[in-house]
Amino acid sequence: MASKVVFDHVTRIYPGNDKPSVDDLNLSIEPGEFLVLVGPSGCGKSTTLRMLAGLEEVNKGHIYIDDKDVTNVQAKDRDIAMVFQNYALYPHMTVRDNMGFALKIAGTPKETINQRVEEAAKILDLTEYLDRKPKALSGGQRQRVAMGRAIVRKPKVFLMDEPLSNLDAKLRVQTRTQIAALQRKLQVTTLYVTHDQTEALTMGDRIAIIKLGVLQQVGAPTELYDRPANVFVAGFIGSPSMNLNKHKVVNGMAMVGDDAISLPPQAVAQLTPEDNGEIVLGFRPEDTRLVGPEEPEAFQLLVRNVEDLGSDGYIYGDIVMNGMVSRGEDSIMSDQNKMTTIRVNPRQLPMPGDVVRVAIDPSKMHLFAPSTELRLN
Repeated sequence: MASKVVFDHVTRIYPGNDKPSVDDLNLSIEPGEFLVLVGPSGCGKSTTLRMLAGLEEVNKGHIYIDDKDVTNVQAKDRDIAMVFQNYALYPHMTVRDNMGFALKIAGTPKETINQRVEEAAKILDLTEYLDRKPKALSGGQRQRVAMGRAIVRKPKVFLMDEPLSNLDAKLRVQTRTQIAALQRKLQVTTLYVTHDQTEALTMGDRIAIIKLGVLQQVGAPTELYDRPANVFVAGFIGSPSMNLNKHKVVNGMAMVGDDAISLPPQAVAQLTPEDNGEIVLGFRPEDTRLVGPEEPEAFQLLVRNVEDLGSDGYIYGDIVMNGMVSRGEDSIMSDQNKMTTIRVNPRQLPMPGDVVRVAIDPSKMHLFAPSTELRLN
């Protein structure tokens, strides 16, 4: 039966540091759940995983596995299996021996080891490679061997620390699909750490986003994509990134360059004096459309660059203000040098240098308070 994992007000402060690397973390991973912990480099993801593994000390709080407090339990006694970015295979051993090594050390009977290895190899499509050495395998096959070594132990919890980082782009897509399908088949509670938000969106049952050691939001991928709780989550989830800019609010409308766009009154009413009469307006590239000059509440964009990806087209440009180009000084998040990104039909791409009018789907606007960066609508 799958296990439940709970972080209860967990804090980790490394010796010599004033600020915690992980600060007052409260997080539950349900039995059989695939939870992805995502955030930029140095945000505390791997520290969180290592505390659960028993490889890092917990300075405050408690960690529970199945209601058992494992905060001070040694790593070897936690019944956890880890898969790392580094495959960490023994080069002199065959795939079979690598996969069964932990069981052999634990004194498991040889027949049981062989049975479990054969089962895992079948699941991972490694049967024909069992008698090969790691040097005769591709990167993707080696990573599957590392996963097989974890699977044969039948642990309570899988911990995966950026296991796809060493693979090329195409193999990453293929392997992440295999890992997600495998986890759902095995129903083992899994904590998966990555800095790649595409991996997070495509693999996780839920995603937990962390920044500077502080948990920002936890939810299903669609929840985080559609209703980010703050500016950081809004800009981090999604590729290309959400367009996020600060704009003056005049008579209940956001001044986007030379143009005014209506805002929901309930969002404007939540602004405080600390916001200085401004609002952070966010919109995703796909939540826009190109419109004609007669369309009200659209803004002008000077096209700087275009991309034709076959299935999609992208415009990158600068908002026009007072007849001049605004270089995005108020831009908070952008994929291309503070330029605004718009997704369009690739068969209708404008040319660089053109000025187009862009309308935002009003139901897909994301509004935040500049002072707190928290969601308003």
